[in-house]
Amino acid sequence: MPYVTIEAVSRANLLDSAQHRWRIVRETRPDLEPALALQRELLTRIIDLAAALVKGRLPRLSLPPKYLAAKLARGVPALAGEPIPLPIPILTPALFDLCDALAHGGAGGAATHIRESMEGGKLDPGSLLTASLHRDQAAVRTGAVHRGLSPDLVWLVAELAVSPFVHALQQMLFGSLAAGELQRSLDAWNHGFCPACGSWPAVGEVADRHRMLRCSFCSSAWELSTYACIYCEESGEGFVTAAPDAERKDRRIETCARCGGYLKTIDVNELSPFPLLSISDIETTDLDLAAMEHGYRRPDLKNFTKKA
Repeated sequence: MPYVTIEAVSRANLLDSAQHRWRIVRETRPDLEPALALQRELLTRIIDLAAALVKGRLPRLSLPPKYLAAKLARGVPALAGEPIPLPIPILTPALFDLCDALAHGGAGGAATHIRESMEGGKLDPGSLLTASLHRDQAAVRTGAVHRGLSPDLVWLVAELAVSPFVHALQQMLFGSLAAGELQRSLDAWNHGFCPACGSWPAVGEVADRHRMLRCSFCSSAWELSTYACIYCEESGEGFVTAAPDAERKDRRIETCARCGGYLKTIDVNELSPFPLLSISDIETTDLDLAAMEHGYRRPDLKNFTKKA
């Protein structure tokens, strides 16, 4: 099936699984210990936030399956352009906590400055969270620069805070894979961006010979019917898959000479649950470096405002 949902896992099981995976990464990449220490702080907060969102109940969305199927058929992600109410009272404290964790984990004054800007009213948390939900990268970055803040860090903080909410929404909309037109539209989805939120995948996880693209934002998992560049659909000589380390052919990079984009793919026994996909991302940072050293990059997010 091209689109699959990842079932929820208990907090204890998630943390146990995360600890096991971090232990393996540390054994092979001790240089990543500082990054792993920060990730432990961030993921613990995100897991707790996800639990708080479930207890607080999600908003009732007026998004009928037939309507969603029509959007997907036009190549527009389900959540794109929708006026979705955010649980601001729950997410705003999470923004502050994430800033603190980043400040202690190496971002220092830059992260503290973001928190102070929100607390002082210079940066509105609600507007920031809404822009992140709608994947408006340009608005977030422009606003950050105008306020003297690190645009990449502001984007990261907002994305981390909103991701559990968006993950819960996509599970609610697609979790049961409703029969009929919606499922047919999901089965027919053959785009490199996420059918739920429109983000690019962080990594491709290959399980049982199925190359599942994993959304960097909501952790959706979907499979393309064609093997080509996920950004421009190049499938000719310009599209190359290679393993930088000949002894680790389970870790590969897909590169495209046509658009200059790249995707990391790794073989796994099972797909990573939310939010542990970020561990797959961090343990493959050497693949990012290898791709970028040769001039490849990840493109900006798509803008679906006009299509929605």
